[in-house]
Amino acid sequence: MELFACRASRGFADKVVEALNKVRPEWEPEIHLGLSDVLSFSDGEFQPAFIESVRGANVFILQATFPPAENLMELLLTIDAAKRASADKVIAVIPYFGWARQDRKDKPRVSIGAKLVANLLVAAGADRVMTCDLHADQIQGFFDVPVDHLCASKVFIPYIKSLNIENLSIAAPDMGGAKRAQTYAKHLACPVIICHKSREKANVVASITAIGEVKDRNIIIVDDMIDTAGTLTKAADVLMQMGARSVSACATHGLLSGKAYDNINNSRIKCVMITDTIPLTTDPNVDTSKIKVISMAPVFASIINKVQNYEPISTEFVN
Repeated sequence: MELFACRASRGFADKVVEALNKVRPEWEPEIHLGLSDVLSFSDGEFQPAFIESVRGANVFILQATFPPAENLMELLLTIDAAKRASADKVIAVIPYFGWARQDRKDKPRVSIGAKLVANLLVAAGADRVMTCDLHADQIQGFFDVPVDHLCASKVFIPYIKSLNIENLSIAAPDMGGAKRAQTYAKHLACPVIICHKSREKANVVASITAIGEVKDRNIIIVDDMIDTAGTLTKAADVLMQMGARSVSACATHGLLSGKAYDNINNSRIKCVMITDTIPLTTDPNVDTSKIKVISMAPVFASIINKVQNYEPISTEFVN
């Protein structure tokens, strides 16, 4: 087994390696992140390269494909380099699968970006894909190679349980998130609230209404991602106006683009829980006091270890 990381996910990869070394048998040598480099040209073109041999190895390449598009391109080029260097198998470990919101034609003359990215990964030489909380479950079917679809509920549910929140309710931010909310509610033994939203255009919410018992409840909104946080903050305002005692949120992927940090800090949201599939900003001028990061690295490490050793992985999923 050889593990490598592209530039956007080096920090996450270090955590995965640390977690892998905790679960490996004592007789196996310590696992290290493989040596790789990226040659950059003055016009912006770049060329990934492996500094060590990968011949005959199972190569795991870690990279989240959040914007800019160079992150996806770097992953594709690295997969291609591994195949051309005679790797036996190449497994693309993608903590956040970008373009997943383009999973269907929701209006005429648009692309299905998720299918295109799936085709690109397979064409580059990926023999297997490992990812987390796809925007739509059916994206797994876009691939002609095995897909390991991890769920952040594996880390979120135990953490929420540890908080011992009274009068807890789980809320879905839209109708599409009802199944995810129901899973959380079942394990937390609490009721579900469904928010219904209508959009004027992408990233702009026109109105939100909530279905369910809200008054005097401590509500956690669960979602797969937070982009501008517009939906989230508007839903929190509506729930508080309906008599909620507090509103928090947990979302797997913290894209947090545009004015997301300001929207969260200026809202009535008590806390936002996200994972480290996308790195949090390191800008010292940005207030992240409302944001709690929970690591998915141990879950990815466990799956990588089991895939490498041909062990069943069904125990890693929360149903």
